[in-house]
Amino acid sequence: MRKKIVIKLSGKVFGTDSVKALKDYATFLVKMSKICQPVIVAGGGSIARHYISHARSSGADESTLDELGIEISRLNAKLLIYALKNKAYSHPPSTLQEVRHAVDDGLIVVTGGLHPGQSTNGTAALIAEKIQAEQFINATDVDGVYDMDPNRFKKAKKFRRIELKSLRGMLVNEDSVAGGYDLMDIVALKIIERSKIKTRIIKATPKNIEKAIRGGSVGTEIILSPVQ
Repeated sequence: MRKKIVIKLSGKVFGTDSVKALKDYATFLVKMSKICQPVIVAGGGSIARHYISHARSSGADESTLDELGIEISRLNAKLLIYALKNKAYSHPPSTLQEVRHAVDDGLIVVTGGLHPGQSTNGTAALIAEKIQAEQFINATDVDGVYDMDPNRFKKAKKFRRIELKSLRGMLVNEDSVAGGYDLMDIVALKIIERSKIKTRIIKATPKNIEKAIRGGSVGTEIILSPVQ
């Protein structure tokens, strides 16, 4: 039986100039589906942030903005489904139960957000818990967790491994408004902790994702017990 791997795929992959990138990801995921069953959660990216920003300036409340972000992430998921053709489940599941049924079909499953108030990181962690995935890979815009912002501080140090409790402390002051999630969020960390989900944060490239799937050391691994 193939191991199930949940991959949260950065919304950046679905940007307006990414037609070739999506086709490349589709080819890569079909190759990976021979050794595992990929379950992809598409991020909303800059397109979602654009819509959320406009709706917020018109006075929409946060739960409505969350729903808007979810719709965009599902449209992104559909783009990848179309690129995967008959190798993918036919549409983005909209509930955890539907995700589980889709996974039972044995195809590559691509979904977006599921519930308002949850980031796609939180959604991916919940899905990993629900389907008892072997691993949760958060393929994002950065190549791991740093002790300070690497874009602002040249001396920023990347963690090869980080204890979940330490990461939670770093994220306490992060935004939880719609469209504001990035690296990881508190909800996702709670789920990872309670179900002891093997989790890694990496920069979104097919090469990095393949390395993580095959058990290689890439990005930052989140561990539950203190680093020895």
